[in-house]
Amino acid sequence: MTPKSTGLRVYAYTGCDTCRKALRFLEEHAVPHEVIAIREHPPSRAELKRVLKAIGGDLRKLFNTSGQDYRALGMGAKLPGLSETEAIELLATHGNLVKRPFVVSPEGGWVGFRPEAWTERLAELR
Repeated sequence: MTPKSTGLRVYAYTGCDTCRKALRFLEEHAVPHEVIAIREHPPSRAELKRVLKAIGGDLRKLFNTSGQDYRALGMGAKLPGLSETEAIELLATHGNLVKRPFVVSPEGGWVGFRPEAWTERLAELR
């Protein structure tokens, strides 16, 4: 029996330990997925909006708040004043600002990696 495709698109960065752990998790659990280099090909505006809705509308959760680019651009001070449109545009053009791994699924998506949460979400997809 062939496993059902999960339709997962995983935006990741090869230099990110958390991304490597997440991708290894997917491989170990035989979850079909497509990997996209987040720095070179950031998520589209539509994907960012889709995941934003899935995570409850908290724009801050889409940002890699511990990243060098976030700090260098002073995003901690700027983010509260950005509109949703401005924030989405910034993320869609600066992959380093996006929280990773960034996952787009048929049901919406999620950001970051916590094995317990991924196990639950993937069970819902199968």
